[in-house]
Amino acid sequence: MIPFTIEKVGTEQDAVRAAVSGARYIAGGTTLIDLMREEVERPERLVDINALPLADIRADGSDLVIGALARMSDVAAHPETKRLHPLIAESLIEGASPQLRNMASIGGNLLQRVRCPYFRMLDAACNKRDPGSGCSAINGLNAGHAILGTSDHCVATHPSDVAVALVALDATMRVRGPDGERTFPVEELFRLPGNTPHLEHTLRPGELIIEVRVPGGPYARQARYLKVRDRASYEFALVSAAVALEMAGGTIRQARVAVGGVGTRPWRMRAVEEALRGKATDRNAFEVAAQLSLEGTRPLSHNHYKVELLPRTIVRALEMAGEVA
Repeated sequence: MIPFTIEKVGTEQDAVRAAVSGARYIAGGTTLIDLMREEVERPERLVDINALPLADIRADGSDLVIGALARMSDVAAHPETKRLHPLIAESLIEGASPQLRNMASIGGNLLQRVRCPYFRMLDAACNKRDPGSGCSAINGLNAGHAILGTSDHCVATHPSDVAVALVALDATMRVRGPDGERTFPVEELFRLPGNTPHLEHTLRPGELIIEVRVPGGPYARQARYLKVRDRASYEFALVSAAVALEMAGGTIRQARVAVGGVGTRPWRMRAVEEALRGKATDRNAFEVAAQLSLEGTRPLSHNHYKVELLPRTIVRALEMAGEVA
């Protein structure tokens, strides 16, 4: 680990001031510290934001509001999360080990770096770590890599589970930076790799995530998160699906579907949603709609299995959501 300095701040204004000059924010540090140890990340200055009053979890009408510094375990266990958006709680519990959930913040989880092994291997080509060096994963060991949103420069999947649920639920985020505050959909936080995969998000220099707001709705309780992985214990998704259904009798009025483990960012499946509208909750309708998830897929040499696994995962998640009383 290279030498670095750390500054503790007590106000959002001080945090933004310190970060504008090139310092990095640190909260739980569950990703950043690991990468610093491996010298993949080499920040010279860190801004410790843990003293900021951004850990609140509350209901605002039917909306769930989550402070950026709220720990994953606290959000998952909070009564308002379970009451308003059990999908969020489920995705958080599936997303990490208890030890990590006790440390990791919601804001940090959304901004975590990819888990591609070549990103962490300093002797491998990686355009995220070293722009212009190439991508070893494209012709390498790529069984866990993306089939949606890839480019000739990067094929790494976004690792967050809760981000998939937040995208499915049309969550928004409020950020503060040197130019003031702005609010935008969580879905718009994540960039496609294109030819600049080292630019992973749309935050501007010095911007600090303040909170995430998850709007309420009739779909909120009839929702499930399904994560398919190599082992039942803590592991990243091969394919995951967050689904929420608004029902009228036995008919789907509106569906929300997002998937993880297959895209370079959390992937909203709007064609699948449209195909489900007005349909009954039966397996045939689910299977027909889920096939639309394969539009635009680009499997690699070792991850073609995801082309089959993706629609199957969506179908099972829809069945699980349809079973929620």
